[in-house]
Order: sequence, then C-alpha cells, then structure tokens
Amino acid sequence: MQLPYFVLQKTTPYGRLGTLVTAHGNISTPCFFFCATKATIKGIDAQAMETLRTPVLLANTYHLMLHPGPNVIAQAGGLGAFMGWRGPTYTDSGGYQIFSLGYGCVSQEIKGSPRSERYLRISEKGAEFFSYRDGTKWCLTPELSIHVQQALGADCIFTLDECTPYHISYDQTRVAMERSHRWAQRSLSEFLREDAPYKKSYQGLYGISQGGIYPQLRRTSVEFLNATDFFGHGIGGSLGTTSKEMGEVLDMALEGLCLNRPIHLLGIGKIEDIFDGVMKGIDTFDCVIPTRLGRHGGALIMPHYWKSAQESYHARTSINLLKSCFRNDHRPIDESCLCPTCQRYTRAYLHHLMKSKEITGGACLTLHNVFFMNTMMAAIREGIAADSVAQVRTHWLGR
Repeated sequence: MQLPYFVLQKTTPYGRLGTLVTAHGNISTPCFFFCATKATIKGIDAQAMETLRTPVLLANTYHLMLHPGPNVIAQAGGLGAFMGWRGPTYTDSGGYQIFSLGYGCVSQEIKGSPRSERYLRISEKGAEFFSYRDGTKWCLTPELSIHVQQALGADCIFTLDECTPYHISYDQTRVAMERSHRWAQRSLSEFLREDAPYKKSYQGLYGISQGGIYPQLRRTSVEFLNATDFFGHGIGGSLGTTSKEMGEVLDMALEGLCLNRPIHLLGIGKIEDIFDGVMKGIDTFDCVIPTRLGRHGGALIMPHYWKSAQESYHARTSINLLKSCFRNDHRPIDESCLCPTCQRYTRAYLHHLMKSKEITGGACLTLHNVFFMNTMMAAIREGIAADSVAQVRTHWLGR
C-alpha cells in the first residue's frame, strides 16, 4: 500500500482511534503535534524529544523557506535528517504566517488590531511580504509552498490557504475561502507534477477547511474538500473567541466531512479544547502552547482545586513558576508526574532558574510539558479503546 495511509480502528461517540502509517514511522491517533517551528523545539534537542516518546514534529514552511532555505535541508537528506529527528514530520504551508503578518497573533486578531499593510499584500497570485530577516521581498504562492515542502521532505504537508480573522464580514470571508480553494487546487496540481525537482512518493497532502464562523461557507468548504483528492483534511481559520464558539464552528466544519481521511485541527493546544476536539472526531492537533508556556515559566499539572471569592471550586491545570509563592516550595511540579524534571527538581529550584533568567529553567519546564501532553494523549487513546473518555476527561481536567 502506498505511503502514507490512514487506518481507522475504532469510532465511538467520544472519539476515534486510528493509525497514520508514514515512511518514518506510525502515529497513533488521537495525537498532539509539537511545533518545531524552525526545525527545533526551543530549549530541547531531538534526542530528548525521542526519549519523551514524542510521536511527530511539525515544522514551519515560512520560516525554513527564509532560513536556511529548502535547498540546504534537501541536501541534508530532508527535515528529519537535518534536525537529527528519526520520527515522522509534518510541515504547515505558511498560511498562518500570512495571517499573522496582517493581523498579528490570535489575541490581536480577536481585538481587531491589524498591522500595517506594508507587511502584506494578498492577490490571486499569492502573498507578497518582506522578510523579517533581511527585508527582501517575497511572494509565497501555492506552487512555491508545495515546492518548499517537498524539498523539506516531511511525511505530510498542507495546501496554502488564507486564514481569515474572526471579525471580518461574511462577504470578505467568502472571497478569502474561494481564493483558498483555488490555491488548494493549484497546490494539488503542483503536488502531483511528476517532474517536480523534490517530489516525494511518500508524502501526503492535506486540504484545509475555511469559511470562518459562517455555517454556509463551512458547508461549501466541506463539499470542496470531499470532492478533491486530498490525503487528509485540515480545519483552519479563526474558530471564534471562546471554547464554546470554537465547538460550534467545529460542528459546522465537520458536518458531512468525509471521515475516511485523517482530520487535523490547526493551531489548537489547550487541554479542554483538545478533549472537546477528540470527542467531536478530530484525529490530530498542533500548537505552540505547551512549549511556549514552559519557556515562560508555565507548567501543566493535574487538576488542583481552589476556591474563588464566589465560594465556587475551580480546577487549575497549570501553574506559573515565576510567582513568589514557589520560592520555598520544595515539592516537584506535580507529585504524580514521572517526567525527568519532576523526578529531579523542585518548584523552588525552577522558580530560582526562571527568576534568574537561566535557559535551563525554560528547558526543564518544556520537558515537563512535553511529557505531560504525550502522557495525556496516550490516556485519551486508552480511554477511547476502553469506552471511558468521560472518566479520562475528568481525571485530566477536573470537571
């Protein structure tokens, strides 16, 4: 059977179990992908990620295109060989970076504060921008995105899309979605071109659902994806401002979608959102949240209950080691955790490292968060197999 391929092993009302079979190893789903944006997890090397039993890494087309360049990575033997990683890899298309050039981060997008137009111009041809490294002008087209991703040699890649902000109108969202569909068709044509210089027989191409928060547009995007010969589906675009709104948009994007293909939710990494996505049928997720959180002093923990001023109990699922309350706290981050950080270091020591701005602190917390996410996803898979996802959710979320 031609690689990659997807085996759906079990479907339940609370999620589905599957296996993504790739040229560089199998990925058990549901699975969380850590973002090795510039071919690295900041503060942790590939060997450490393998020790933590990380299934797959996702790298960024936009950044690696600008430096070191796709040809350098191709000559090294592909992304995995270049970064010393022996497992499967994915690459995104650069579409989200187009979005962030125009609207900044997601929080800026929600607030409706776009950046200067000089950074970005989107046309039918592609997205024109100036390199943040040296100021040179680039135009990222669907064809170039595929060319770069083929050179990087990832096991699965994505079509170039225009990620729309939350606050724009129906008509603006429709125009962007239709352009994304045309870009997707151009991406697929380039992907199938036999004489492409870096064509890989083992790569799979995902198409991306767009349509913002509008039901009719999401239905149109579903029809387009189902009718087009992609390996998998990606769900993209802004999904609302709250978890509740995201759930509603996911329902729109999943209704009628062909379920024989793997479904990836782009840019989602909060624990509650992962559980919600799994229970709706999402197979894979990617996000910078766990590793970025660690670099800035945040550690994921099993639910810790605290009482608010309104006398109601809440479950905290992360702590900030920069806070002074941890200065003399000589417990591990999480007493139930078996990660290398919790087995060796205390909250007090990690607080000291973070306050001293020692890079070791961020690396230790990132290690912990990676272990936490990998362990949680394994528990989710076991829960689906045993029809006990609700109990697993309560165990990891506290509600």
